[in-house]
Amino acid sequence: MALVGMTIKQLPDFAFRSAGDYAAAIDDIHARYDPVMGAALVDVLERLSIFSIFRSAWFSAALTLLVVSIVVCTLDRTPKLWRGVADVRVDQPEPYFDPRLPDRAAMSGVAAADARTVLRRNHFRVREASGADGTAFLYGDRHQYTKLATLLTHTGLVLFLVAAAVTSRLGDEQGLVVPEGESLTVQPIGTPGLLLVKNLAFDAPGFDTGQASDFTTDLAVYQNGQEIARKTIRVNDPLSVGGYTFHQNGFGPAPYLIVKDAEGRPLWDGAVPLTDAADGSPYGVLPVPGRDIGLQLLLRKADDGSTVVLMLPYRVIGENPDGTPVTENFDAAALSPGDTRVSDALGLSVQLRDVGAYTLLIAKHDPGQGIIWLAFISLIAGITITFYLPRRRVWTRLTADGRLAVVWRSDRYVDVEREFGQLLDDLVAVRRPVETPAPATA
Repeated sequence: MALVGMTIKQLPDFAFRSAGDYAAAIDDIHARYDPVMGAALVDVLERLSIFSIFRSAWFSAALTLLVVSIVVCTLDRTPKLWRGVADVRVDQPEPYFDPRLPDRAAMSGVAAADARTVLRRNHFRVREASGADGTAFLYGDRHQYTKLATLLTHTGLVLFLVAAAVTSRLGDEQGLVVPEGESLTVQPIGTPGLLLVKNLAFDAPGFDTGQASDFTTDLAVYQNGQEIARKTIRVNDPLSVGGYTFHQNGFGPAPYLIVKDAEGRPLWDGAVPLTDAADGSPYGVLPVPGRDIGLQLLLRKADDGSTVVLMLPYRVIGENPDGTPVTENFDAAALSPGDTRVSDALGLSVQLRDVGAYTLLIAKHDPGQGIIWLAFISLIAGITITFYLPRRRVWTRLTADGRLAVVWRSDRYVDVEREFGQLLDDLVAVRRPVETPAPATA
């Protein structure tokens, strides 16, 4: 299901803020997939929540089932894991030490005290037992509880899934287009503790030539009218405050327009971010507030290198069967900074004050972030312990006549030949000469 969600374009988070945002976002989905699948199939996929798969009820149900199954599996395995590490038999029957079996050895001349010292020198925890016939058993255990690290690994997996659910249901991620000198709310109007961001200054050296070497935003964040944070952010150096993290993501031109009606009353006074592109040039549309008129704007460079905004006014006069608007275009105009164009046909005057820039911010609220860190630590700790601290066990049987038998057991990640060989070398080094009884004389 996640693979489907990563393959098929998903509706952005801001699409669920209002009906208008959702309609605009789903129109983009139709524009993308209608030529391939057809509008009818796209509508069916929309009803099945394929374009919002991580928000769908059936994805949440499947995620819950996965979490429950991992938890149940872990709980089912835990008693067996505990018995495997807690139940230790120090003494073993004589056939267990048969040197013809793998990872066995036998020698003589090693005292019980010396064998105990060697095991402890090799970082084994030593336990002892005695047999009825005077046989001594030494058991060495190293990293006894390593097997339980799988519980950390499973806990990490569960926490990752829980974090995904928390972020999906309670998180928020959206793009904020903020022209220089202007502000924008982060959450919907009416949200308690509403945050507002303001682009105090934007800087992109080389932007005028189209080869910006860097770009930064002097960003201020306000809550309830009070500034709570300010920072000059750049890519990979965000500002975090109020539960949100603001990332510098992009930028572009934003012509500043002043639009007035025939009586000189202002209809628009602000920047227009050109967030799209047409014919390789920045492009945007300004619907004139209170009018059925819009302005299509295209930024170009004149032959002398100066900036020119090409403006094409239009009026919506109807609607096509597929819901797209029917427009009537009017005479185009080219505006340089400081120019004003008056259209008697539209009853408007448009002034281009200057051409500034906008910054594109990604505002991310991720309540699952702390859980993600716990999951990461748990998962990495479990894997590290499992691979780098595997369990080793040694059984020794020392008979009354000085014969020593050794058995080695370890997890799969241990170099048995090297480590068992080192242990045997250490035991050989502490051997003592075995006294041979003198022959009887007549």
